[in-house]
Amino acid sequence: MTTARLNAALTAIAVVLAATSGDAWAQDKVTLQLKWVTQAQFGGYYAAKAKGFYSAEKLDVTIRPGGPDIVPEQVVAGGGAQFGIDWLPSLLSSREQGAPLVNIAQIFSLSGIRELAFKTSGIKGAADLRGRKVAVWFGGNEFALLATLEKYKIDKNRDVTLVQQPFDMNLLLQKQVDAAAAMTYNEFKQVLEAGVKEADLVIIDFNKEGTAMLEDGIFSAATFLAQPKNKDIAARFLRASLKGWEHCRDHARECVDLVLKESPILGREHQTWMMAEINKLVWGPPQPTTPLGKMDPEAFKRTADIALRFGVIKKPADPAAFTHEIWELARKK
Repeated sequence: MTTARLNAALTAIAVVLAATSGDAWAQDKVTLQLKWVTQAQFGGYYAAKAKGFYSAEKLDVTIRPGGPDIVPEQVVAGGGAQFGIDWLPSLLSSREQGAPLVNIAQIFSLSGIRELAFKTSGIKGAADLRGRKVAVWFGGNEFALLATLEKYKIDKNRDVTLVQQPFDMNLLLQKQVDAAAAMTYNEFKQVLEAGVKEADLVIIDFNKEGTAMLEDGIFSAATFLAQPKNKDIAARFLRASLKGWEHCRDHARECVDLVLKESPILGREHQTWMMAEINKLVWGPPQPTTPLGKMDPEAFKRTADIALRFGVIKKPADPAAFTHEIWELARKK
């Protein structure tokens, strides 16, 4: 073989190897839009990124923090992210307004929102909210409370005074209201940090009342999922994300470290508390009736029924608001 032919052959081999190598290492770029700021509430996604679960699925994932002015449904519907995290009622409302969004995985099996009261108030349970001043976050966070009031035949307009609650617990701590909303993984901890003992509190758990609504699910746009390639991307994204949540279950302290590397604002003690409480919402107790990530149709129906009853949506929710398809594809590997 002449030198020219040898060089040509080597060049051809190099081109093939380069192309093959490129295919082997090419990663699909996607963005995940969170519901809120960087915190252990989203530990599973940060773990999936830091531990290489996304990259092992050939994904280059950008995790975008949320905030008070960010609506994940709007971001995903507008093409600013391929995946988002939010509560199911918000997704149902967005769908009714024309956004083609679909829940592809339900991460939290339990609701984290509670209503707290001091035992000294005389409140022993939800039935005792009649005639009281009750604080709650409006804008979509009040519906489990409204469903609970309805359960006990307490008229929200006549039998109770509902108060717009700021994003702190001062109204309750200063006893300006009889009860106030709190997430188990955040505001409840703030109450304890203020020197209140858990034994001095009445905790109304909407899960036990049967009025809880589904929180933190993963959603995408139906238009994105319509393409087979994107279904595959979504399945890989979900598979890696579920591994991240399993990692946070088994290595909670490490997941706290990973979150703190992204944002140290809340501090180790608070993030450690949050991670422990988030794991309870994902894994129980009580143990979920469906595997991690798979939507429980009964829980979907309960949330959708409450959303319809209180005007979050004007007509019954479309069953196509969630799909098991991506979860099933993610489980095949």
